[in-house]
Amino acid sequence: MANISTINWLFVCGLSFCLGGIAVLSFMPLSSDCICPLKNPLSSFSGGEQLSKNIISPQSGHKMAILVPFRDRFEELLQFVPHLTKFLRKQGVEHHIFVLNQVDRFRFNRASLINVGFHFTSDVYDYIAMHDVDLLPLNQDLLYEYPSSLGPLHIAGPKLHPKYHYDNFVGGILLVRREHFTQMNGMSNQYWGWGLEDDEFFVRIRDAGLQVTRPQNIKTGVNDTFRHIHNRHHRKRDTQKCFNQKEMTRKRDHNTGLNNVNYKILKVHDMSIDGINITVLNILLDCDVNKTPWCDCSGTAAAASVVQT
Repeated sequence: MANISTINWLFVCGLSFCLGGIAVLSFMPLSSDCICPLKNPLSSFSGGEQLSKNIISPQSGHKMAILVPFRDRFEELLQFVPHLTKFLRKQGVEHHIFVLNQVDRFRFNRASLINVGFHFTSDVYDYIAMHDVDLLPLNQDLLYEYPSSLGPLHIAGPKLHPKYHYDNFVGGILLVRREHFTQMNGMSNQYWGWGLEDDEFFVRIRDAGLQVTRPQNIKTGVNDTFRHIHNRHHRKRDTQKCFNQKEMTRKRDHNTGLNNVNYKILKVHDMSIDGINITVLNILLDCDVNKTPWCDCSGTAAAASVVQT
């Protein structure tokens, strides 16, 4: 097992290099020649012998899989893992952190990564936390408990989140029962780039006859419930809209979800940050440029598709 406290660390197609004796990590996307035909879900993962080491054996009580969509956010991950682990240990929550590292050449797709993470963990874990890596809970009254039968438990509600305050907001940190996530067919796969996938998921929750619950009697507010560690000047969000993306992503997606996310898990890494074991999945997402050409606003992927046909 690699130990990040010593920074002896490599990612597939994302290697570390040294400057002045200090390890510098780079999470670079794969080059286009790494793209190959992809299959649906765990059958495409060749590292099955590692699965038993990454997922604990079923015991009594509930188990939460923390799914962290990820790309090139190493500094934030170093803060996130020890902070959240300490926070959840105080609550006695049985959990494991899964970092969903997107390594393909396409734009970031948070929702598809969560679908992949759910496929990987759902045999053992009976609920998931869809968790942003840059949002750290501070108030111990925020209980990461098993959601009720009513529906998902939104930890980072609009009255608590430091940035987003509209009523239908379900982003940041959302806990979902395994059966509810399956019932909603997971999340839409058409949201490439930043934003709106959570709003579409709210509609899925409503259409499934479920409702969002939120922590009650929280005495803190938008300024002191969470620490938001994203530096918007250092790492700008990909808010670009291209092709017909703006039109299509404003609609409820009835066509894509958990049942047809296209991906391949290239490698599963057991790693340790400050002595805390985590699992990193290197995930290669596929994009059908005929349906969602905005996965690559440069048009390179679409041009390549035309050449191949």
